[in-house]
Amino acid sequence: MKALIIHGKQDLRIGDIETDALGAGQVKLRIRRGGICGSDLHYYFHGGMGAIRVREPVVLGHEVSGEITEIGPGVEGLAPGDLVAVSPSRPCGTCTYCREGLPNQCLNMRFYGSAMPMPHIQGAFRQELVAEAWQCIPAKGLTPAEAAMAEPLAVCIHASHQAGDLVGKRVLITGSGPIGVLMTLVARRAGASEIVVSDILDKPLEFASAAGADRVINGVTEPDAMTAYQADKGYFDVQFECSSAEVALAEGIKALRPRGTVVQLGMGGDMSVPMQQITVKELSLKGSFRFHAEFATAVAFMSKGLIDVKPLLTHEFSYLDHGEAFAVAADKSQSMKVQFDFA
Repeated sequence: MKALIIHGKQDLRIGDIETDALGAGQVKLRIRRGGICGSDLHYYFHGGMGAIRVREPVVLGHEVSGEITEIGPGVEGLAPGDLVAVSPSRPCGTCTYCREGLPNQCLNMRFYGSAMPMPHIQGAFRQELVAEAWQCIPAKGLTPAEAAMAEPLAVCIHASHQAGDLVGKRVLITGSGPIGVLMTLVARRAGASEIVVSDILDKPLEFASAAGADRVINGVTEPDAMTAYQADKGYFDVQFECSSAEVALAEGIKALRPRGTVVQLGMGGDMSVPMQQITVKELSLKGSFRFHAEFATAVAFMSKGLIDVKPLLTHEFSYLDHGEAFAVAADKSQSMKVQFDFA
């Protein structure tokens, strides 16, 4: 079968790989859609992300949906023909952190398309995939494109848990890419009373506004817009930092009220942190990394109509046109979420 394999910086090739044998408790899938994530973009354009480098050929992709074509022995609740969202989170279940209830921190995590460990974990941008049945959540009432959005939505649901109770809170979201827009939807669903989203491009901010942001701020054309929020020790209760831009983190921290919370989602390398601001305002700084149980919640939110991801789905390409797809995905002036069709 065909797969999209990254060999190094801007060296993505269509290659042939073997389909794994179907075992007990597993299902075979025909992959229907695969979304290009920020980490995929880093691997493609930079050969890595932060200190993580592509050191051997690896199949990209972890935001996928598929149609079950075959089930292995012992599988219940799933059948050939079912459309499922496929969780890329595959913790070992036996390490220290898994036993402590922190599966997203698994020491032996097999997260699709990750160059973090060596050997790399092969991804899901392929025509066929054998997955554990427990990874596959039925996507009732959803299109393949919507089902493939469960992964980034789960990232944001996990981040909302890190922030704690959001009911009645004033929320700042820095960065208006797919994660920032999904974070807007999740924060509103969680009860935030006011949401302000900032970015440096107008097009992403249009998506945030459509997603329900009360105000959007372009930091380039409105350089002084955050000043009012920074008066009297700050205004916001929570900042979700989705851009991995040091200046966005710093400006947001200035606008947080004493004992507010910063949740860092954006990943693109280390940043300097204004520690004095965190200290004197007694702020909480939390990281938010991946997810696990939240994946099923993400599918349920979409299936029940509680969160609508369709407006984010801007472009779809055949996997054969991967070069054009990555170029469009990197151009935030025209795209939000770009997906592959693996037919």
